[in-house]
Amino acid sequence: MALDLNGRVAIVTGAGGGLGREHALLLAKLGARIVVNDLGGDVRGEGGSATAAQRVADEIVAAGGQAIANGASVTDFVQVQKMVTETVERWGRVDILVNNAGILRDKSFAKMDLADFRLVVDVHLMGAVNCSKAVWDLMRAQNYGRIVMTTSSSGLYGNFGQSNYSAAKLALVGLMQTLALEGAKNNIRVNCLAPTAGTRMLEGLMPADQLAALHPSAVAPGVAALVGDDAPTRMILCAGAGSFEAAHITLTQGIHLGTGEDVARQLSERLAEVADRSDETVPGSGWEQGARELQKAGFSPAKPE
Repeated sequence: MALDLNGRVAIVTGAGGGLGREHALLLAKLGARIVVNDLGGDVRGEGGSATAAQRVADEIVAAGGQAIANGASVTDFVQVQKMVTETVERWGRVDILVNNAGILRDKSFAKMDLADFRLVVDVHLMGAVNCSKAVWDLMRAQNYGRIVMTTSSSGLYGNFGQSNYSAAKLALVGLMQTLALEGAKNNIRVNCLAPTAGTRMLEGLMPADQLAALHPSAVAPGVAALVGDDAPTRMILCAGAGSFEAAHITLTQGIHLGTGEDVARQLSERLAEVADRSDETVPGSGWEQGARELQKAGFSPAKPE
């Protein structure tokens, strides 16, 4: 089935360059009308200019698409609400939100200032919260919505010197999990993209030929696959250099030890059994973990209404 976004309206944050620009260009090529949002700051989140967003919007229009530039800061909910209101006034709806805006303030945890920790969490996590909240009721009312959170392998698996970034990126997975459950009845599908791309965030960290292989354009198809009419929901899609994988948060079968006085000792001796990944599962919700534990204890838990 052809991926057709004609008639859809998409907001892409952090779209003035790098990954966001490629996302915006591809979604426009597929027929979507695009709000190119970018504050225009540097990789540390400093400064600001509407030039980058306008350049991408102009590029889309020059190619025959429809786009407008927007310089709202995703950390300012009032600005984000205004962006959404202006989008609806112009095009009548918002179908797609790609939460891509982000900054870096890398240092080892021992050397990191807490202000830098908070700022990275504010941009990545609260920026996505602000934008998702601003479109949520609109998507519920129209019974259609596609939201993509930009997570990272740093959040999924850790990365030295990125405790702030990692914490924010894994938090976005948790946000995705719950919003996907809450939005299901209104056809709102929420997914995560974990990109590996040679953006300005990686300059100086990799050889030039590897950076070239990791061009952001190789990641953009991942976003397209997550926002169409037939998109999945609750998927963590990893993408880089033309390869695509799915990441999962799983639960092992574990063991039941009861509540005796010797449980701590037994558990410490049998942790390898607890960690055994044979027949591990992906729970449909957080409730399922508790239900399974109660079942192993001999109960038959009923799912709460």
